[in-house]
Amino acid sequence: MQRFISKLNGWSILSICIILFLVGPNMTIIEGLFMPANENWVHIKEFILADFIRTSVLLVFFTGIFTIILGTSLAWLIAQYQFPLRGFFKWALILPLSIPPFIGAYTYHGILNYTGVVQTTLRNELNIEVNAAYFDIMNMPGAIFIYTMFLFPYVYTIVRVFLAQQSATLIESARMLGKGPFGIFFKVVLPISRAAIIGGASLVILEVLNDYGVVKYYGLQTFSTAIFQTWFSLGDIDTSLKLAASLMGFVILILILEKVLRGRKQFSYASTKIRPLKLVQLRGIKAGLATFYCMLIFSLSFFIPVLQLMDWFVLTFGKIPFEDFAIYLKNSSIVAAISATLIIAFALIVGNFNRLFQGTIAKLLTRLSVLGYSIPGAVIAVAVVTAFIQLDQWLAPLYVKLGLDSTLVLSVSLVMLITAYLVRFFAIGFNSIEAGYEKIGTNFRDASRLLGASVTKTFFKVDVPMMKGAIVSGFILVFIDIMKEIPLTLILRPFNFDTLATKAFQYASDEKIMEASQASLFIIAISALAIFIFNKLLEKEQS
Repeated sequence: MQRFISKLNGWSILSICIILFLVGPNMTIIEGLFMPANENWVHIKEFILADFIRTSVLLVFFTGIFTIILGTSLAWLIAQYQFPLRGFFKWALILPLSIPPFIGAYTYHGILNYTGVVQTTLRNELNIEVNAAYFDIMNMPGAIFIYTMFLFPYVYTIVRVFLAQQSATLIESARMLGKGPFGIFFKVVLPISRAAIIGGASLVILEVLNDYGVVKYYGLQTFSTAIFQTWFSLGDIDTSLKLAASLMGFVILILILEKVLRGRKQFSYASTKIRPLKLVQLRGIKAGLATFYCMLIFSLSFFIPVLQLMDWFVLTFGKIPFEDFAIYLKNSSIVAAISATLIIAFALIVGNFNRLFQGTIAKLLTRLSVLGYSIPGAVIAVAVVTAFIQLDQWLAPLYVKLGLDSTLVLSVSLVMLITAYLVRFFAIGFNSIEAGYEKIGTNFRDASRLLGASVTKTFFKVDVPMMKGAIVSGFILVFIDIMKEIPLTLILRPFNFDTLATKAFQYASDEKIMEASQASLFIIAISALAIFIFNKLLEKEQS
């Protein structure tokens, strides 16, 4: 500890302050555990809490299983085999991430309901009368389908990148020992990819627990919907804190389970000569099946929903005044750009601190700063609003002296919303920046310091210019996630402040699903463009 303190300078103290700022709001959730129980909490605990847990566990379990199956199988096809349209599917299978699950949820409901294109075509064109209940997607299986289709790219991307970096020797050795394609996949690929698969699945699970739009629209009772209901319907923030604390405990159990499933087995190269996987040419029916499988998943997860949204966009064009749409776009862009810029700036400072201070304390502080991404948005919203109300109460005398009419200033401003974004999405920017720091090392920094440059000058003149790729990719990833974010924005936005995501959600909730298409398509277009750019940067880094 004394050695750590003795090495502190202005930059390291700033880094510690940033970490405390990111971690602080979540501490208010722990306070909720010690608050006295009121009648609402007693009722929920006795009659409803078990249903919240059961629904959440079922969603998490089945979505995790299905995304692992889809993501891993597609990643292995793309990494190992050559077949028609493989180059297109390699990056196109990431595009479903550009569609927020709640947009996919209301789009598929519109496609499959009684007046949707599927049932209308069956009745009017084919003269087939069907039971509408067969196409009801607004239930547990429907929610699992939606989550699977629009979240499997987390597993696909991580596993595909992992397999692309593996040595061909492993596969060739398995073939020489008589293993066929299925034997290689189950006996070699799955064991060595376990860490990557579990890592991708854990991101999927955290997204499911964080989601509010799908479960709200489909009428499922989960922790997120319960937090919204107790807060907005009952006006009971104490019970919301207890539910948030319960959900945080559930998330901690998931993270512990992830560590256990990863196991202690490690696979490393036995030779320094590493040859990448050589693509196996598929021909005939095998090539056709591979292309069909990829096309089927791509169509269900991206092409069909986007085609339906475009049709609705044409039908409702002009119904939403352009001035209103421009305001939603401006609001979304401003908060996303400001938040992403601050996150990257903070990540550069904290990442540099993590790189230069190799001790246990520095590592622990850095790990704490990225915990926000593992905490659902509804929980962070409760934590941040509670912290800001307390801050406003503390600053109340100052507001009086300044002649302000209200003692609630910060807690009804964009500052609170942007703070919540920083806490929630800091890990995304930090992971990109940390990877950039690992790539450039410390040799150039050390050379700059030996030549007499100060710490600050070295940071801006040496480190930052060499980190351009990591900065751009980190900014893009954060910007996408904030553009799509729902729970935080719905709870913490100032009065009369709407983004594209919240407006699309409101239109869908009011059963104006056609009108929701305009904001939805714009979110998808921006996110898809950003994903394409990010994928090109990733390929450039790997080449």
